Amino acid sequence: MQQLIGTGLRTIGAVSPRLGGRLAFGLWRRPLARGQVRDSERQVHDAARVEDLDDVLTYAWGDGKRPVLLVHGWRSRASRYAGFITRLLELGYSPVSYDAPGHGDSPGPIVSILGHQRIIQQLEERHGPFEGVIAHSLGVPFALYAVREGVAARRMVTISGVADFGYLADTFCAALGLGPKINKHLRRSIERGYFDGDQQIWSRFSVAAGKAELLVIHNDEDDVVHPEQAQVLLRSYGERAHFLPTTGLGHSRILQDPAVIAEAVAFLQDSDVPEGLDLSA
Repeated sequence: MQQLIGTGLRTIGAVSPRLGGRLAFGLWRRPLARGQVRDSERQVHDAARVEDLDDVLTYAWGDGKRPVLLVHGWRSRASRYAGFITRLLELGYSPVSYDAPGHGDSPGPIVSILGHQRIIQQLEERHGPFEGVIAHSLGVPFALYAVREGVAARRMVTISGVADFGYLADTFCAALGLGPKINKHLRRSIERGYFDGDQQIWSRFSVAAGKAELLVIHNDEDDVVHPEQAQVLLRSYGERAHFLPTTGLGHSRILQDPAVIAEAVAFLQDSDVPEGLDLSA
């Protein structure tokens, strides 16, 4: 199916790159599939206190003390953090999360990074300030931007995270075999469709240095978000960033790995920054 879609867009784009870009934008903004609650997540999912926040389903566990925000990625949902939630509860934290618009059990349509910023700010008003934030994949730029714009978080953990906002358009086009002309018009459609034509979004929403301590976790076999994105995060945060490389876990299984969960939560818990973290051995 992906090959057929790519062929069709390339054919249209050869005649009209602008039309090809608009059609690509229509696909780019649709998750196409919603993540379902897995059997292994059901008990944790059902134990949450569920609330509706302007048509966004939010989830909270624990007694409300020491809240930690969990932000999921594309085609995912809050329940994917079941292992993290269990460990956080054991240590006296109160996990908070949400199903993004158009994801999980929240109705659509999807919203931009600015929409996620508003959701996270509202969650902070209701549950925060957060002691820490854990984000995965596309949730990483959403969480980092919200914190950069004022949401309080002492420490942050990014897992398989996107750092360069333009990476989203570039990888989408690469996956469908779309050339630079369609990429250009896709970017223009994104600018007009979500950001009132602002052409500065590609730098504005890319990762920039923040005040929180940052633990960057990435896998050498991630075929969704290239490991180089982790290096962009590390360079941007400088001395405040710490790297935890992993191997053999890919993009999604990393969220279920017990060692990753343990190290991520330990980073939020410890008063001193861990040194020499390395799960690659």
